[in-house]
Amino acid sequence: MKIAIVDYGMGNLQSVFNSVQTANELEALNAEIVLTADSGDILSADKIIFPGQGAMPDCMASLHKSGLIDVLHDCLQKKPFLGICVGAQLLFEYSEEGNTTGLGWFKGTVARFTSEHVDGQGRYLKVPHMGWNQVYQTQTHPLFAAIEQNEWFYFVHSYYFLPRETDNVFATADYPNKFACIVSKDNVFATQFHTEKSHTAGLQLLRNFLLWNG
Repeated sequence: MKIAIVDYGMGNLQSVFNSVQTANELEALNAEIVLTADSGDILSADKIIFPGQGAMPDCMASLHKSGLIDVLHDCLQKKPFLGICVGAQLLFEYSEEGNTTGLGWFKGTVARFTSEHVDGQGRYLKVPHMGWNQVYQTQTHPLFAAIEQNEWFYFVHSYYFLPRETDNVFATADYPNKFACIVSKDNVFATQFHTEKSHTAGLQLLRNFLLWNG
């Protein structure tokens, strides 16, 4: 089995690679893990991991420059596909961040947290939303195997998913209002949090992805 981590110049790539390699070793899969911007490598892979970090307009610009847009559209149709953080946001139709058009796999938009919300003690919540938060699973999914309900994952983001189709929402978190933090459709699974920074729970999700047939 070959796993391609898409390198388009935007993302915590080495950390993602190390986490996926650890998951691979724990499951004793002997999978080939490649960090690559090569279209041939990506198209020949059995599974795709699509990370991202930074501003969505910069990420889309880098994707266009890399020439990988058509390759990603092809993979979205055919292969188990994991989007992480901005890599997940890029799978939506549109983002308020720079009025950016995304890849459109999920119907809906990506919106910015407002700075007007307060917590239970009346303190203004900071934007970006940064740190550990609990994730509530709203539907069952193979990637939730051995992951507790209300498990803690690590977030760093100022923008969040607004899916148009509620059936695509598989988990939510609160900040302070409820927002979608995991979306899935068919062979594609996408998380707003960073799996590679989420310690045991993030590693378990990656292990589940490596075992998932999509």
